[in-house]
Amino acid sequence: MSALPFLLTDKLIHTLSVLCAQPSSIGQEDDLRTSAELLATMMRGLGMQVHVANGHPPVVIGRRAGRNPASLLLYHRFDAAPPGPWRAWSHNPYQLAERDGALYGRGVAEGKGPLAAHMQAIQALLATYGELPCGLVIVADGGGLLGSPTLAAALDACPDLIGADACLGSIGDRNAAGIPLCYSGSKGFLQMSLSARGPTHPLPPGAAPSLSNPLWRLTWALASIKGADEDIRIPGFYDDVEGPSREENAALRQLRLDEAGRLAAWGADEFLFGMRGVALVRAEITLPTCNLSSMHCQPEHNLALLPSVATAVLDFQLVPRQDPAVVSRLLRTCLDEGGFGDVTAERLPGGYAPAHTPHDNRFIRQVAAAGATVFDALLPTVPAGAFTLPLQLFVERLHCPVASVGLAYPDNLPFGPDEHVALDDLMRHGHLLIELVLAVAGEE
Repeated sequence: MSALPFLLTDKLIHTLSVLCAQPSSIGQEDDLRTSAELLATMMRGLGMQVHVANGHPPVVIGRRAGRNPASLLLYHRFDAAPPGPWRAWSHNPYQLAERDGALYGRGVAEGKGPLAAHMQAIQALLATYGELPCGLVIVADGGGLLGSPTLAAALDACPDLIGADACLGSIGDRNAAGIPLCYSGSKGFLQMSLSARGPTHPLPPGAAPSLSNPLWRLTWALASIKGADEDIRIPGFYDDVEGPSREENAALRQLRLDEAGRLAAWGADEFLFGMRGVALVRAEITLPTCNLSSMHCQPEHNLALLPSVATAVLDFQLVPRQDPAVVSRLLRTCLDEGGFGDVTAERLPGGYAPAHTPHDNRFIRQVAAAGATVFDALLPTVPAGAFTLPLQLFVERLHCPVASVGLAYPDNLPFGPDEHVALDDLMRHGHLLIELVLAVAGEE
């Protein structure tokens, strides 16, 4: 059964336009709260029972039963990266613009775009059948970019709404042929803030021979954590890492990425260490990371002085069997044993363990097979990708299989100016959900 004609382009554009018009940048509590209420209203318009968890950030959960007792949970986030300088955009980032078959606006490629496509897919199913073939749950997370700090509490507050047999996320890459990948899991997430303190207030630079500079202390501490060879030097960090299965390794060897397209989109000459082919694939999918995302000192200006405080933020993407709490403790021990006991290491709110579903799970096969109708090819299946999702929170509560399929390309710029997505890609993302719903309901 094909449901492709049922998704209406104009309604999809309208839904996305409404979502984009409401800013929801990370950390903006008033905007996120208004966005949550907007989403709750839209979910109620789909006949869903809705719960809004008004944490900081908020989470919106909606559920509608189907004629089949099976249920599918859809995880989405609605927070977005700040737009940055508006002069860098060709259009108002909060006013959806259409140009050459693409839609421009903050959140269209990751977050609001996939959510709008799924909401319109639900509307199309209701318009066609009068009911849903299977139950559907939407979990819209206002803190997805911050490690989902309030998601666990929101899920625990309404266990009757979140019951589902499987969970699907909406982020991911494509292969060299442009076919979205089916991820049978996701890396975990941990974010740490490291700080070094010096004098109680900034001093002239002539104090450098007399007092410890917190910025140098922090720089040396960071060098003890990760070297120029990219090896993470925290003792015990790799001890619990579980590699891919034989079947997953076989799939990785067959996967080809659009390497030239990526390099062009990112303005880079080459990948780290000149990696290509299978080496690049394995690095992105199977290796944990330690990324330095920011570093600053107080005060923040270019005046020559000895600063009073220096702070850095590290984020870790974790692979199966790694535990965020364990890695946090290992980092503390690494600093202490390296002579940096004066450097504080604070775990930031949020974070979660990695999630993994066996390659041959029935739900994973259904997700991959849904691509046959939409993309004329099975979706290639891989165990994880270069992203994080809080899928393990659903595994822990529902004991269900999890997967993720995205729609963006590397040049869609979800963190940069002129974020955009092809309208056709949004339509296919919605059609893919329709096919999957029919499969979960046993009506494909």
